[in-house]
Amino acid sequence: MTDTAVLDAPAAAPLAPPPFGDIVIATGCGQGPTRLAAFDTALLDAGVANYNLLCLSSVIPPGSRLVRGRWHTPAEHYGQRLYVVMSEMREDRPGHAAHAGVAWVQAECGGQGLFVELHDSDPARLEADLHATLHTMQRNRGVALGPVHSQIASVRCEDQPVCALVIAVYASQPW
Repeated sequence: MTDTAVLDAPAAAPLAPPPFGDIVIATGCGQGPTRLAAFDTALLDAGVANYNLLCLSSVIPPGSRLVRGRWHTPAEHYGQRLYVVMSEMREDRPGHAAHAGVAWVQAECGGQGLFVELHDSDPARLEADLHATLHTMQRNRGVALGPVHSQIASVRCEDQPVCALVIAVYASQPW
């Protein structure tokens, strides 16, 4: 039997994270005979209706690029998992409005960041709360990730229930 020495490998230089890819920020508004039908119509409007949605919390991975636009669903993705951060508000009282918002901060160098999702009947209060929440989250983490960006969807209820939706789409995945 031969004795072998185990040598420590030299410390490797830290590797930069691979690019995560695009996170699409989409909006949708819908109306229907029920609050759930309005929500489904808003999902259709945003391009995400034919997925099983898996809601994430608030972290933007390093290497991410945020893009505003409509999500495009290939037919072969029907029923797949879709990882999202989502804000939605449903309203069924005529004359009242629904406002949903997603806001984010993102480091210029590295691309990591934070999302928040809120809704409110008052769009100015919604915007203020989105900003306040992100500022608090950064302070709690001891980081400054850059300016706050936001996307808000709004719709007013006339005679049928409505839904406003903002959704940040990370990726789809088969089962």
